[in-house]
Amino acid sequence: MSGMQAVLHLVYPPQCICCDERVTSDFAMCGRCWRETPFLSGLVCDLCGTPLPGPDDGHPVHCDDCLRIARPWSRGRAVMLYRDRARDLVLHLKHADRIDLARPFGAWLHRTARPLLEPGMIVAPVPLHWMRLFRRRYNQAALLSAELARLAGLDHCPDLLRRQRNTGSQEGKSRDARFANLADAFALHPRMAGRVEGRHVLLVDDVMTSGATFASAAEACLAGGATRISVLALARVAKDA
Repeated sequence: MSGMQAVLHLVYPPQCICCDERVTSDFAMCGRCWRETPFLSGLVCDLCGTPLPGPDDGHPVHCDDCLRIARPWSRGRAVMLYRDRARDLVLHLKHADRIDLARPFGAWLHRTARPLLEPGMIVAPVPLHWMRLFRRRYNQAALLSAELARLAGLDHCPDLLRRQRNTGSQEGKSRDARFANLADAFALHPRMAGRVEGRHVLLVDDVMTSGATFASAAEACLAGGATRISVLALARVAKDA
């Protein structure tokens, strides 16, 4: 820690990123919030990251949903379940202008994404429609993907995709309705064709529920010449969440 940082810590002691409890370093969580955050570990579905029962023996396994639904991506992971403190943290980033959270979240994503990362990958966020971006002023997925790409030393392309229509909220929709609503919602940005052709793309978003958003974005990348897609979410809505 530099002298200036030490002085700042005396004046403004570091606080937990989720509550007001004092912690020992910047961008850290207190013990209580850490215990109340459902980080994913152990055996998870190799396609969507949802937790599965049983020991992790290193062999890829798939959940029931991923066995029933065709996924246009090859592998996927999520950092935590979308509930308890994890839900609070995601909503703070998404709706409370807590863009500072992108830094610790990026580190969590980087740790979780290690089984997916390959040299030469291109990292891209799931885009917002321009109307929603105008109201929110930032795309939370782009903040996450930028920090992940920086830590992983990979190319970052925040405008690889564009959302062609305002699909509205997916909340309350059935799985089939979610997929129907997102069909053909994304397209490769016209200037990005040369960036994606022949590349392995890692798509990043804040929350995965049914996988409909990732599926539509992945299909747009594949149509643009990508050879393979992996997906990474900060939080995963699981059946028991």
